[in-house]
Amino acid sequence: MEIRHLRALVAVSEHGSFSAAADALGTVQSNVSAHVARLEKELGTLLVDRSAGRLTAEGEVVAARAYRILGEIEAVTADLGALREEVGGTVRVGMIGTTARWITPVLLADLSVKHPKLHLVVADGTTSSLEPQLAAGRFDMAILTLPIPGRDLTFESLFEEDLVLVVPVDDDPLVGVNRIALTDLSRFDLLLPAPGTAFRTEIDSAVKPAGVELRPRAELDGVRLLASLTFEGYGPAILPATAVPPHLRPRFRSVGIDDLPPRHVVLAQRTRGMPSAGARAVIQTLRHLLTDPGRLPEGVRVVAPAAARAEGSLRVVGMPNG
Repeated sequence: MEIRHLRALVAVSEHGSFSAAADALGTVQSNVSAHVARLEKELGTLLVDRSAGRLTAEGEVVAARAYRILGEIEAVTADLGALREEVGGTVRVGMIGTTARWITPVLLADLSVKHPKLHLVVADGTTSSLEPQLAAGRFDMAILTLPIPGRDLTFESLFEEDLVLVVPVDDDPLVGVNRIALTDLSRFDLLLPAPGTAFRTEIDSAVKPAGVELRPRAELDGVRLLASLTFEGYGPAILPATAVPPHLRPRFRSVGIDDLPPRHVVLAQRTRGMPSAGARAVIQTLRHLLTDPGRLPEGVRVVAPAAARAEGSLRVVGMPNG
């Protein structure tokens, strides 16, 4: 088994075909096909369904291990470079979309000064979509919201973010009102997260004990989709405070909601992984960024990274989950 064989399989997994994998690797399709075939012969099983252009169940198992193996090889190179005071390499970070919007620009600005040879790759998504990719080794770390159902992860608290009711300024149903009671939410036809999503669970866990009946105009999977439809005039929505970008604040305002707990945003890492020098540099830069209140958006409050959460219980950072 050779590293190039694993790289070829991972590329097919990520890009969906041998030709696209070859383009990504800077080689020809026949090389990728040969590398995967060699790996299949050695393991005695089919890894790629050629007719469907996707990995088989066996291929998914091998690819999951390959991500971790390739990540460790990159980490070796990065760690050796750090000994020469040249922190570099590639660090892959998954981030929930609303956080990625405000934190990525300032994180990139800081890293370009402190570690110019470091290459940062950021993928945004929902907690439910990012968590399994982190567990599979596709990310070095991820910024997610609690609760998280995954196993074998450690969580470091980063910040709390208010959940607010976003309404249009031109057709404001709450003129002159800056805060409302939780029970007032039942007055509005709301754009809501889809049932079963982590964000909807956060909202339901607050309103149901209070006997509040929400009136959904539509139920949607994804905070960005909720926000975009709100900004297009389809109705008010409960959103994280940072969901309203600066250029839209003259047109939309955020109304506070009493007794609606904030969302908890954490830094998640694999329990059994050893962060590379590059990953450690990103974490250090992120922590330093959050110590400056002047760089935090309105509605965001830093939480001291004293504990991690796993499967509903608090654990000391670094302790195995389970």
